Amino acid sequence: MDRLQSMRVFQRVVDEGGFAAAARVLDMSPAVVTRLVADLEDHLGTRLLHRSTRRLSLSEAGEAYLARVRAILQDIDDAHALASSHSNDLAGELHILALPVFGPHVLAPLMAGFKNIHPKITLDITVETFLEPPVEDYDLVLFAAGADYDGDVIARKIVSTNHVLVAAPSYLKAHGVPKTPQELQAHQCLHIKRGSQRSRMWRMQNSETNEIQEVLTPASLWTNHIDTLLSATLAGGGISSIALALSGRLIQSGALVRVLSPWTTGQYAVLAALPSRKFLPRRTRVFLDYLSAQMPAQLNDTCHGPEGS
Repeated sequence: MDRLQSMRVFQRVVDEGGFAAAARVLDMSPAVVTRLVADLEDHLGTRLLHRSTRRLSLSEAGEAYLARVRAILQDIDDAHALASSHSNDLAGELHILALPVFGPHVLAPLMAGFKNIHPKITLDITVETFLEPPVEDYDLVLFAAGADYDGDVIARKIVSTNHVLVAAPSYLKAHGVPKTPQELQAHQCLHIKRGSQRSRMWRMQNSETNEIQEVLTPASLWTNHIDTLLSATLAGGGISSIALALSGRLIQSGALVRVLSPWTTGQYAVLAALPSRKFLPRRTRVFLDYLSAQMPAQLNDTCHGPEGS
């Protein structure tokens, strides 16, 4: 039995969600794919997959084995790429998981610049919601946390960003520009909810004087979806609190206007969680370096967009 091939086939069966789908991707017959996985289970003396007519699922042993298989195969691919390379060009696939908030607003705008520098690196980006970063399944996982985050994962801080108040020019033209935090009580305010938790309290801090005010604002919209919040704000629905990492480009273009500067409404860090492996592939390192350089620069460029007056 070619154990390495069996490991690759097992990983592909899990990733594709079935034997037939994996066979199509691998250009093998379903019978061969099934036999290779069965041979691997016989060799290990344990069942890796639970099979039924409707679905395929990992056993407890299969979950643990898959995590190690991914790391081993990635290391082998890295070794092959290094040995076969005759130049300093970086190549290969970089697997990234990101929260939905980061896909279109953080990663997508930076991709063209990265590809210009490293055209042989292929980016495989998965965008989905998660509670804890599944770090063993990806080269890096992009997520957000409070500025004082101290989680039990290996994570590199990419940038810290403030939440600021923004509105569309059309809204400010129709309703006026608030001059003090307390004047927000007379405005239409758009809010993010987290699960079933809804808070109308904005804790505001003046970044120049460090003065803090808590303002109980009205709520004309609740949503748990940042794109919905952005779209409603852009359409003139009201004033919202959005991180500069997401709203900065829109402020710079004039599509949104920052109001009540220098007041902010919170801070969080953009973090990249990494697998707990000793050696970090070079393509992961250069991508992290690129994010670490470009995101702060992007924020610096967009912090000075048009403001309400």
